[in-house]
Parts: sequence; structure tokens; C-alpha cells
Amino acid sequence: MVPAELFARVEFPDQQVLADAREYQNTLVKPAGSLSRLEDVGCFIAACQGQVPPRRLDRPRIVVFAGDHGVAARGVSAYPASVSLQMAQSMLDGGAAINVLARTAGASVRVADISLDHEATGPERVRRSCGSIDVEDAMTEEEVLQALQIGIQIADQEIDSGADILIPGDLGIGNTTPAAALIGTFTLAEPVVVVGRGTGIDDEGWKRKVTAVRDAMFRVRTLRQDPIAVARMISSPDLTAMAAFIAQAAVRRTPVLLDGAVVTSAALLANKLAPGARRWFIAGHRSPEPAHPIALDALGLTPLLDLGMRLGEGSGAVAALPLVKTAVDLMIDMSTMNDAGVEAPGADESADGASAADVPADPTV
Repeated sequence: MVPAELFARVEFPDQQVLADAREYQNTLVKPAGSLSRLEDVGCFIAACQGQVPPRRLDRPRIVVFAGDHGVAARGVSAYPASVSLQMAQSMLDGGAAINVLARTAGASVRVADISLDHEATGPERVRRSCGSIDVEDAMTEEEVLQALQIGIQIADQEIDSGADILIPGDLGIGNTTPAAALIGTFTLAEPVVVVGRGTGIDDEGWKRKVTAVRDAMFRVRTLRQDPIAVARMISSPDLTAMAAFIAQAAVRRTPVLLDGAVVTSAALLANKLAPGARRWFIAGHRSPEPAHPIALDALGLTPLLDLGMRLGEGSGAVAALPLVKTAVDLMIDMSTMNDAGVEAPGADESADGASAADVPADPTV
């Protein structure tokens, strides 16, 4: 079970502010509901911030949680584990895809080396790689608690330094295997349903991956109500730290823009660690990984983009970040009908001649 002192109670975004934001949207110079999801997102950010219109999102922060995975030795990835370190260095040098996307979207990138497979020390390190989850625990009890504390600490550091929206990213060869195992465990989906091609494995690699996920899920089949035990046994230090980061963001009333299957598996774990955390999530995109829509459905989220992206790193979420920022800017910068001298429609009319009753009363982000 989750230690009571680990996460404070999650409060929901302000529902009265959400209602006020919807009313405010209907005063802007546009037919009511005509901007659809952009209106929903703007209202959601207003509710998170507790004000209408919301403040601009000036400090988006991406944190990439990096770690290697013992299960990669089972041949579940098309790339060797050594690629993780090379990609981490590329991010630190500013040359990875996430760096380019971040610069375009006006965000900054932090790389947290939680458990990459090399000798290193530091306040964010848990261990070197982790156990192969199909046959052994990913971490010890001490290590899983350490990973949780590191994730909490990173979230607090970013929020205390002014981050107004957080974007977790992932880095590590083989990480879609523990992600699939977590999603299968928490949603009761079968291994063959949640296992995808990851980095582009062939049929034999896919079979090996299904076997590894099946065996991992079997090991925790009676522990679904104990998220820390599940994390210790079949996740990894980097995924556990990421889950704690996401959970603590919700505790700190900070919205989280989610990426693909790996990040969303950590979000599922976060919602178990801190019940209600999902109320602070926006789904940035839909990944081709089959586990991803299953996890999104479990969290009640509809993604903003569906571009077939499967890189990870937080890339799909950052691709959606300009839409989130635009949704906020529209509420700040658009004129009201009154200010613009625009005659409002009749009370029984809405966009495209629809009645007001046709406009969704409770749109979801």
C-alpha cells in the first residue's frame, strides 16, 4: 500500500472556475462552442490556475526520466541498451528531437539520469539499470521508495522554480515492456493486447516481448491494489520516479501534459499512488502502441493529436504544447462581444444554428 505520508491529498481543479470559464468562452467573439477542444483546454487550464481568464503558460518544463531495463536482454527491442546512453548525451547536447520540439514550443528540457546502465552517482540516481521483470523484481524495497522520493523532489523543484505546466518524457531501451506490463496489470488487458512493436521489433521479437510481459504480469497478479509493490516488481526506477513526479504535480495543483504509452503507464501508476491525480492530466497525443489507447481510456482522457508518433522522449506531448498555449492565449487575447460591439445571438442559438442544448455541457480534456 502507499504510505500515508508519501503524497498529500489531491484536490480537483476548481469546478466553479471551470463553470465560470465556460460562461466566459460564450462571451468571446465567436459562436459558442465553435473552437471545440481549444475551448475545453482553455477552460481546464483556467480551472487548474483558479482564475478566468487563465495566465499565459510561460514556463513549460520537460523532464526526461532516463533509465535502462534488465528485460532488454531478452531481445524485446530492436536496439542495444547502449543506445540509451548515447541518446541521453544527445539530449544534454541539445541535438535530440525533444530539444528541437522544445525550442519551437518555448519549453525547456531537463534530463534526469535515474538508472541508465553506467557507473554514476548523484541525487537523482537510484541504481544501474534494473532487474529483468519477467523473472525478478525491478528494484528492492529501499530502491522503490528512493525512486518515489526522487520523483517528488524533481516535481517540487520544477514547480518551486516557476514551472506552470509539466511534461514528463521517457528515455531507455526496452521501456515499452514494463510500460505494457503496468498497463496490462492496472487495466486487466491481456499481454497480447498491450504489447506492440516498440522500436520496430520483428515477429520473433514481438513474441519474446509478449512472453516477458505475460510473465511479469503473472508475478503481480494478486497485487493490483498495492501500487508500490507493483512498481517495485515490474516497473523500473525511471518509471517509478516519473510516476511520483506526475502524482506530486497533481498534489501541487500543476497540470501535466502526457506523452505516449510509456509516460501514460506512469500516469496510471501515479493515479494509484495519489488517487484523483488524473484530474490534472491532458493527453497530448495518441501513440500507435496498442497499450496507449487502453491506458488513455482507463484515465478518461482524449488525446489532442494523432500523428502516428512513437518516438517517446515527451515528443508527442510537446508537439501538442502549442495547442495548449494557444487555447490559453485565445481566452486572454480575444475580445468579448460586448467590447467588440458584436450583437450576441439569441439564447436559443449557437454555432452553425445549433441550439444551446447541443453544446456539450461537460467536455473532457
